[in-house]
Amino acid sequence: MINTNFNSILELIQTFSSEQVCIEYLEQMRWGGIVESPFDSASKVYKCSKNRYKCRNTGKYFNVKTGSMFENTKISLQKWFLAIWLLTSGKKGISSVQLAKDIGVTQKTAWFLSHRIRECFGIENNNELAGDVECDETFIGGKNRNRHRHKKVEYSKSRDFPDKVPVVGMLQRGGKMNAYVVNDTKKASIQPFIYQYVISENTRLISDEWCGYKGLGTSYFHLVVDHSKKEYVNSEDKSIHTNTIEGCWKILKNSVSGIYNFVSKKHLQKYVNEFIYKFNLRYISSNE
Repeated sequence: MINTNFNSILELIQTFSSEQVCIEYLEQMRWGGIVESPFDSASKVYKCSKNRYKCRNTGKYFNVKTGSMFENTKISLQKWFLAIWLLTSGKKGISSVQLAKDIGVTQKTAWFLSHRIRECFGIENNNELAGDVECDETFIGGKNRNRHRHKKVEYSKSRDFPDKVPVVGMLQRGGKMNAYVVNDTKKASIQPFIYQYVISENTRLISDEWCGYKGLGTSYFHLVVDHSKKEYVNSEDKSIHTNTIEGCWKILKNSVSGIYNFVSKKHLQKYVNEFIYKFNLRYISSNE
């Protein structure tokens, strides 16, 4: 088994020195020495040339990339592995332009690689939460006052967001976070996520005064900080606030505006998943 206890890009490149090494590593990671057909798990498998296999029951050929994020790719696994390292280890993300330069591909290819990798980040965005859980929503999009006159959007105030995309989040203090792109911040859009992922009735659910959170007190111990009255920390109990999740929104927005410059609503959830993945695994080393 290849030793993957490396801590730099140089060590990664030295470890995966050839395409064959990458293929053998991926086979070990996927099958653990016993090759299984992606078409029929009970079928006998024959080893063929050029790292291919044949499923006896279906007669189909396959390789280690079949049925994975690498399927049908013409890009070398060396470049895939390097792209995965750069996307997962970069705390604030990496643009497709920069990724293209780093791994020697076109910007369009780098964008394609990035989004395939971001599809996998969603595995960290479905955590069960309990204890002290902060709930909040944010809006992703540029500030109207910073736009040129001909680009300004009418009625772009407060929660009227024709030019912004709302995202709702839930964060367990000292634990993990979930966040999802929603159509609006109404009760019907926000609360189903809360009921799905905040599991304990003894949870202290902390939010602001927004009406979308009304009614949660029947299922949770719901605490409110009233931002409309300039209250950001409860004067009697300093643990009642949403400052933790609001700090997370700041990091997400900095990535969008500073690294990616523009993110469409169609793909925003993938970028949110990337942020959540990095936040939830913030204590895990890069090589892990």
